Amino acid sequence: MQNAGKFYIDGKWIDPISSQKMDVINPATEEVITQITLASEEDVDLAVAAAKRAFVTYSQTTVDERLGMLERLLAIYKRRYHEVADTITSELGAPTTMSHEQQAAAGVDHLEDFIKALRDLKTEETLYNGETLLREPIGVCGLITPWNWPMNQIVLKVIPALATGCTCVLKPSEFTPLNAMLYAEMIHEAGFPAGSFNLIQGAGPVAGASMSRHPDIAMMSFTGSTRAGKAITKDASETIKRVTLELGGKSPNIVFDDVDIEDRITFSVLDVFNNTGQTCDAPTRMLVQRSIYDDAVKVAKRVGDATTVGDPTVEGNHIGPLVSHIQYDRVQTLIQAGIDEGAKLLVGGVGKPDGINEGYFTKPTIFADVNNNMRIAREEIFGPVVVMIPFDTEEDAIKIANDTPYGLAAYIQTPDAAKADRVARKLRAGMVRINGAFPRAGSPFGGYKQSGIGREGGMFGLEDFMEIKMLHKP
Repeated sequence: MQNAGKFYIDGKWIDPISSQKMDVINPATEEVITQITLASEEDVDLAVAAAKRAFVTYSQTTVDERLGMLERLLAIYKRRYHEVADTITSELGAPTTMSHEQQAAAGVDHLEDFIKALRDLKTEETLYNGETLLREPIGVCGLITPWNWPMNQIVLKVIPALATGCTCVLKPSEFTPLNAMLYAEMIHEAGFPAGSFNLIQGAGPVAGASMSRHPDIAMMSFTGSTRAGKAITKDASETIKRVTLELGGKSPNIVFDDVDIEDRITFSVLDVFNNTGQTCDAPTRMLVQRSIYDDAVKVAKRVGDATTVGDPTVEGNHIGPLVSHIQYDRVQTLIQAGIDEGAKLLVGGVGKPDGINEGYFTKPTIFADVNNNMRIAREEIFGPVVVMIPFDTEEDAIKIANDTPYGLAAYIQTPDAAKADRVARKLRAGMVRINGAFPRAGSPFGGYKQSGIGREGGMFGLEDFMEIKMLHKP
C-alpha cells in the first residue's frame, strides 16, 4: 500500500513526526504485510488542530451538501468493495467468503442507512411548549475502532460524525490499519473538505490516551475492551468530554426445551464460530434447559467436530486464524482454565489444529457441564469457544443470564412467542435476538452495564454526535 507509514491529515498524506514503526502481520502466515508508523502525542496534536480548523466551516455545511458527499462515498465504496474485503482477509484473517459477505458488506449497509437517517434528521423543531430546539454538531470527535469488525466500526463512527457536521480524527486498531487507509482514500475522492476527516495510526497507551485527554476534542467514541474503555473514560474526565463506548460481552443464549434441537443448537454453535469467535455480541454462554441438555450436547459436539479451520484466502465456510499472537495466547490460556476448572471438553482444546504449524489458528472448542462461576463463563474469551450451562426453569435461566458484569446482547431460542417476549423483557441486555433474528442496519447497537454507554447506528447514532441547544424567545 503506497500510503503505509503515512497519516492522512488536513486533506493530505504526510510523513509522521514519530519514527516508531510496527509490522502489520498476516495472521494466517505470520508474514509481514507492511509497516505502519505509531503516532506520537505531537502527531495527535497535528491531526486535532486540522480537525479544529476545519470544524469552523464544515459545521456550517448544509444537510444536502453532506448528503451529496456521502452518496459519492457510497458509490466509491461499492466500486472498491472487493479491495476492502481482500484487505480485511489479509490483515484480520477473516475467510474470504465471510469478508465479502459480511465484513465488507457492513460498509455498504450502514452507510446507506445513515443516508436515510440523515434525510429524516430534525436539526430544528418546535417543542410542545412553543420553544425552539436545535441539534448541532458537537465538535471535533476522536474515534478509536477495533480490529475484529474493522470496517463495520469505522463506518459506525466516521459516518455519523461527518453526517452531522462534526470533524474527526480516526485511530483504527494497529493490528488492522490497512482498511482504514483505503477508507481515507475514498473519503478524499468523495470530496470531503480538508481536515474534516483525519487518520492516524497508533497504540492505545500513547495515541489513544493523547486523544482522550486532548482539550480540543469534544467527544470520544471507542469500541474495544472494557479495560480500555475504563482508561479512556478516566482520561476524558479531565476535560469533561462526551464519551460513548461499545465494549465487551458474554452474551447468554437461552435454549428452551420446546425447540428443534438440531436446528437451534447448530445455529448457536456456528454463530459463535463466525469470525473465529471474535465478535463482542456472540452467544458464547449457551444455557440449555435440562430436559434436552444431553441431546443438545450431542448435537453441539457433532457440529463442533464438523467445523473446519483453514486458509482464509480459500472460499468456503471454514474459520480462519485469530488476529494476533496476543489474542492466540489469551484464548489458549482461557481454554486451559476451562480444563483446569473441571468443565467437560467436548471438542477442541489447547494448541493448534492438527496439521497446522504456522499462523494464529486455534481449535474450535466446546465445553459442557459449565457452571456460571467458572472463568470461561465469566470472562470474554473472544475466540471460537462455546460454554454450555444447564438450567431447570425459566426463572433459573433469567437469573443465570443476568449474572454477568456485561449486558451487550442476549439470545432466546423458543417457538413460543409469548415466552420469548416475556423473557426478553427481563434480560439486562441492550439487544435480544430471538430465534436467530439478525440485527438490521439502523437499529441502535449497544449494551447495558459494563458493555458500554450510548448506541451506534441509524438515527440514534447520529444523535450521539450532536448537542442540543434551546432558543428561548419572548
